[in-house]
Amino acid sequence: MSIIEDVLLNARSAVDTVGKKAGKVIDVSKLKFAAIDLKNDISHKYQVLGRIAFEEATIGGDYADTKEELIDNIVELKAQLDTVNEMLQKSKQKIKCGSCGSYNSKGAVFCNKCGERLSSGSEDDQMSPDEVIDFTEDNFEDDDLL
Repeated sequence: MSIIEDVLLNARSAVDTVGKKAGKVIDVSKLKFAAIDLKNDISHKYQVLGRIAFEEATIGGDYADTKEELIDNIVELKAQLDTVNEMLQKSKQKIKCGSCGSYNSKGAVFCNKCGERLSSGSEDDQMSPDEVIDFTEDNFEDDDLL
C-alpha cells in the first residue's frame, strides 16, 4: 500500500510542477503577444503622425493638437512596451545593467555590453510566475492578448 501511495504522491507532485511551468509559459507568451501589439500600435501611430506632417507641409493647416496627442500616445505606448519587456526579461531570470540598460544572464558579474559591474541581483530583479500573472491581468484585457 505504501508503494502505491508514494507513486501517487510523486505523480501529484510532478503534475503540480508541470502545471506551474505550463502556466508560466502561457503567461510569458501573453506578455510576448502584448509586446507585439504595443509595437504594432506604436508603428501605426508613427504612420499617422507622418501622414499628418505630410498633409500639414503640402496642404497647410494646423494639426498641432492632433500631433501633440499622437506624440503623447506614442510616449505612453513606449513606456508600456518598456515595462512589458522588463517583465519578460525578469521572467527569464535576467538582470538589467544599471549603466546601459541591457539585460544579462542572472549569474553575470559584468555587463556583456558595457562591462560595468552588475549588482548581485537581489530578489527585486526576479519575477515569480504569480507576479507575471498579476502584471498581465492588471495591465491587459484578454482581448488585447489574443
